[in-house]
Amino acid sequence: MIRVFISRDSTALSLGANLVADNLQKVVADKGLDIELVRNGSRGLFWLEPLIEVETASGRVAYGPVQTSDIPSLIDNGMLQGKDHPLYLGDIEALPYFKDQHRLTFARVGKTNPVSLDDYVAHDGYIGLNNALSLTPEDIVKQVTDSGLRGRGGAAFPTGIKWNTVLNAPGEQKYIVCNADEGDSGTFSDRMIMEGDPFVLIEGMTIAGLAVGATRGYIYLRIEYPHAYVALNEAIQSAYERGYLGDDILGSGKAFHLEVRRGAGAYICGEETSLLESLEGKRGLVRFKPPLPAIIGLFGKPTVVNNVISLASVPIILDKGGDYYRDYGMGRSRGTLPIQLAGNIKYGGLFEVAFGITLREILYDYGGGSASGRPIRAVQVGGPLGAYMPESQFDTPLDYESFSAIEAVLGHGGIVVHDDSVDMAEMARYAMEFCVEESCGKCTPCRIGSVRGVEVIDRIVKGIQKDKNTTLLRDLCDTMIAGSLCAMGGMTPYPVLSALNYFPEDFGINVDADAA
Repeated sequence: MIRVFISRDSTALSLGANLVADNLQKVVADKGLDIELVRNGSRGLFWLEPLIEVETASGRVAYGPVQTSDIPSLIDNGMLQGKDHPLYLGDIEALPYFKDQHRLTFARVGKTNPVSLDDYVAHDGYIGLNNALSLTPEDIVKQVTDSGLRGRGGAAFPTGIKWNTVLNAPGEQKYIVCNADEGDSGTFSDRMIMEGDPFVLIEGMTIAGLAVGATRGYIYLRIEYPHAYVALNEAIQSAYERGYLGDDILGSGKAFHLEVRRGAGAYICGEETSLLESLEGKRGLVRFKPPLPAIIGLFGKPTVVNNVISLASVPIILDKGGDYYRDYGMGRSRGTLPIQLAGNIKYGGLFEVAFGITLREILYDYGGGSASGRPIRAVQVGGPLGAYMPESQFDTPLDYESFSAIEAVLGHGGIVVHDDSVDMAEMARYAMEFCVEESCGKCTPCRIGSVRGVEVIDRIVKGIQKDKNTTLLRDLCDTMIAGSLCAMGGMTPYPVLSALNYFPEDFGINVDADAA
């Protein structure tokens, strides 16, 4: 039977993948043909969705972007045999956007049925867990430490150090918490993993449990991700039924239990301590630190809190070894990063490469330049709290330290592109306005500073005491950076100051006159 693949990823669904799948089944039934339709994850080439792949004797052949009206001609022209058609793309992995990637964490996404445990195992799944079961907790933590893996959620804290802290923290009960409250603008890698390969996250969390002595885990899932919720729960049920979760993992006598909890719909709950408060059934307010969650976390117990991509990167480390993963990347940024391209970009989507690639390569070699055809003026990297980077910084390599050196953040790897029609003063105002809406309200610099920030920017743009208010805005940003409890208030100034520093003309500031 011919296997045909159409994505069940949210982006593909929003572009009509379900309609295409339904019409394909209708057309082949009317013609008396028989196929096996597999709803896979997305390959990440979103401009080609809905994408159809057909398994032929010579390999998988792709067609896209496909609309329902294209189905009859595709079938008539021999799509099921991999024959030519105007929408024919050939081997998707041979396309320039795909072939130069380093797919480690996303190795299976787009290839397999996401909720088939047999498919997962057939594509090297659970090798890492089997290896971990033969190691001591200390050896597991050492592998992760040696890999150089750092938190992919934005903070970039070394994962091995965090795990080692929890391992050595006293406590009869410990927890693994996955931060899946992916709320940054232009980011979707967490969602793509959970929808396209949920077992890799489950395996990573199970290994984390073995590493630190935790027997229970929670996935704190962004409530706006209904498709991920379904995929995760279906995969978790299969893992329990086959002995990969439960009181006796694969007959080892070791236990790990896992469940999904839906988030509160607040951006601030992406901050780890606010997340823990929400997970405990409380209002999502930021906790004072210390104590760190690794010492006193969920329900007052030692807790590992890691992002989806961090945990999903663990299975390949335990499969291939820490040295294998560390061989990718540069400097202190080891391994790979799933980069997400969004905004005014010709080829939006996700691709996974080793650290070290430059922003210019990403924007033009992969992204194809702006969708509008106009010059790219600014890109925001790292979500709504990330700095706006001008064209003069496009040769910066993707590396945590390189970005920090220019007061930018790599964050979760999301890149939002703006062409030369953007008003950067308006972007700066939006950053402050976003903080007004999403602040938990616990600390004054964030709660009050963001409100005052909007007001001050409005006065600058209107030309009211421009010099005095520009100085006031900079002082306000310094206060927010130094005095806020968490990154919500502490990083909101990044996009504001970068807009002010690199695009002063949009605020009506005459640079030449100021210099004179």
